[in-house]
Amino acid sequence: MRTPHDPAIIDDAPATPRPVVLYACVHNAGRSVAAKVLTEHYARGHVEVRSAGSEPGSRVNPQVAAALAERGLSAEDEVPALLTPDLVGVADVVVTMGCGEACPFFPGKRYLDWVVDDPAGRDLETVRHIVGEIDARVRALLDELGIEVSEA
Repeated sequence: MRTPHDPAIIDDAPATPRPVVLYACVHNAGRSVAAKVLTEHYARGHVEVRSAGSEPGSRVNPQVAAALAERGLSAEDEVPALLTPDLVGVADVVVTMGCGEACPFFPGKRYLDWVVDDPAGRDLETVRHIVGEIDARVRALLDELGIEVSEA
């Protein structure tokens, strides 16, 4: 007789593990935060998402938070975090946005470098365009990962 702890019983296990995506930029206050919030929104739990910065700022860029809020998304719970080798080590996909040489490299990881303007010091209209560009890239990445984008 099998017990619930029998490794042959996998009813509660997901069919495939969730990929871990790490977004990294310098201050972890704008681009990487927008990418994280957008990914969480569209992936609806099918991706584990993290973000960090090589020189984390003290708070999320208010223009980025405003541009996300216009889309019905909140960056309220986001706090800039330090990019560490441990964060990179557990990621399946590492997306860099301007952190250059500061991002630790691990063989076997998938790295993408998104050239996206830094929203720091930019007006809201410009930041809307930056967030829009990040949105398109996030959707394309999720598609590549086989994750259906949810608009809800």
